[in-house]
Amino acid sequence: MRGLLYLIAVILIIAWAVGFFAFSAGYLIHVLLVIAIIAILLRLIGGRGI
Repeated sequence: MRGLLYLIAVILIIAWAVGFFAFSAGYLIHVLLVIAIIAILLRLIGGRGI
């Protein structure tokens, strides 16, 4: 389950980067970034490092 959470976080960060540089999607892009950062923090706090 933790691997899946990390995978989702990476996908969200990539989606944010593509959206940020390619499109002007407004606040949706930043919401994706915040979700990805939260997922990474949960993984770090959970005990296992990246």
